Amino acid sequence: MILSIVLVMLGAFCSIAEPAKILYVLPFGGPSHYIALKDLGLELANRGHEVHVITPFRENNPPPNYHQIMVQKKSPWEFLSQERPNIFTFTEYSFSKYMGLLYQIGYMLNELVFESDEFLKFMQEDHKFDVVINELFYQEPFYLLAHKYQAPLVLVSTFGNSMKTNFYGKNPLQLNVANHEWAVFDPTGVVGRFWNVYCSLYDLFMHKFVYMPKQEEYARKYFKDLPQPVPSLEELAGNASLVLMNSHFSIDNPTAYLPNFVEVGGLNHVKKPKALPKDLQEILDKATNGVVFMSLGSNVQSTDLSKDKLEAFIKVFGELKETVLMKWEDDTLTNIPKNVILRKWFPQIEVVAHPNVKLFIGHGGLISLLETINAGVPILGIPVFADQYLNIHSTIQNGNGAMLEHKNINEHNLRTILNKMLTDKRYKEKALEISTRFKDRPMNGLDTAIWWIEYVIRHKGADFIKTPALKFNFLQYYMLDVLLLVLAVALAPLIVLWKIVSLFKSKPVKKNVEKKKQKRN
Repeated sequence: MILSIVLVMLGAFCSIAEPAKILYVLPFGGPSHYIALKDLGLELANRGHEVHVITPFRENNPPPNYHQIMVQKKSPWEFLSQERPNIFTFTEYSFSKYMGLLYQIGYMLNELVFESDEFLKFMQEDHKFDVVINELFYQEPFYLLAHKYQAPLVLVSTFGNSMKTNFYGKNPLQLNVANHEWAVFDPTGVVGRFWNVYCSLYDLFMHKFVYMPKQEEYARKYFKDLPQPVPSLEELAGNASLVLMNSHFSIDNPTAYLPNFVEVGGLNHVKKPKALPKDLQEILDKATNGVVFMSLGSNVQSTDLSKDKLEAFIKVFGELKETVLMKWEDDTLTNIPKNVILRKWFPQIEVVAHPNVKLFIGHGGLISLLETINAGVPILGIPVFADQYLNIHSTIQNGNGAMLEHKNINEHNLRTILNKMLTDKRYKEKALEISTRFKDRPMNGLDTAIWWIEYVIRHKGADFIKTPALKFNFLQYYMLDVLLLVLAVALAPLIVLWKIVSLFKSKPVKKNVEKKKQKRN
């Protein structure tokens, strides 16, 4: 504890002593992404740095040295000129269809930002930055901002390990490690590992030969008058000085990382919970039998549940002795059991931190998952898409959670799993154990991220922590040239021997032919 305090104080002192000018690029309009990453920019400003952030979300009372460049905010469906679908239909999407949707969002984000007046004005101004921090989520053309300002590039992910970033940054590829973007099957089984290898290779192929060429077109269209020569987006991604990942080995499968790949899991979970609203505090305090809290996040909404599945939840919730808090986005529900309290919004961090909360029911999004792990509360996951399956599989593997797939929601299955999780003490014991080990580190996720960003600034990009393999081409990186040389050396004597043997074998044949000719004559 004392060491952590000293390190934080030293980090804060260094920040104030040598403030840097930082460009923080967060143009994506997903609320959960912004919630996960906003504290990094705000804390950098609190420590004395001058931070310019490109974002569609406005902070009402930021520090005076936190400058907001506002861009248009649109949901993914507005990007695609579509009505918001029932998110539970995503459970029926194929991997290729889902990835195609993400690619389209990446393309449309370019147009959205470059149609924003404040961003265009910012681009015309004369700025210098010591570092550019960019979210690692389908916004590759904006990596060129680092080239424009001749500043080191730091990538920060709302997810954990990214196979694509491993590929470009020459971090060791580990195809047996589950792909965070789409892990439907158990990643520990043969079928699950086969599926993961297929998804990873498919994604790498499509990303390199379909998605990135299109993003290169957008980059050349929108970014003009850049210092020459202009690197490709792949080169920029591979040469990033630092990659910050919202994961931690205490709750994820340990993975091999290069020095500039750093786990900072829990970026937005280091603050003490705020005071609860008075009425909600009273409800939680009086819930002596415990509380079950259900919230499906910002993208997945409870109102998307079909009538039969909703009725199953309401009926089974009404049978519980526990108080149930349920996030419900409209006012249509009637005949609500007395122990069930509906609201359109709950302060989630504060609710799960209350000691009477016995179980959290969510969709398995990483932000909710980390908040719940931090609080030491068991998790019942209903995953829908993306990393949610992998996140819930990790809780099953660790013993602090269980999964109920959307297609299997009915009264019987819901009653069975709730009774098991609310009566089996092992879930709570494991949740507390995992919470303890998640917090047990020299610095929390936010302080770790800031220390490394400042390290990159102090060392002018810190190129020495990047792998020398970045200089290798495909043949060199995979040692194919060495393999060809070894094969050539090994085969050369055999080829010579074969030639000699062939030569000797051919001579008797010629003699026999000549003898036959002589006899005929």
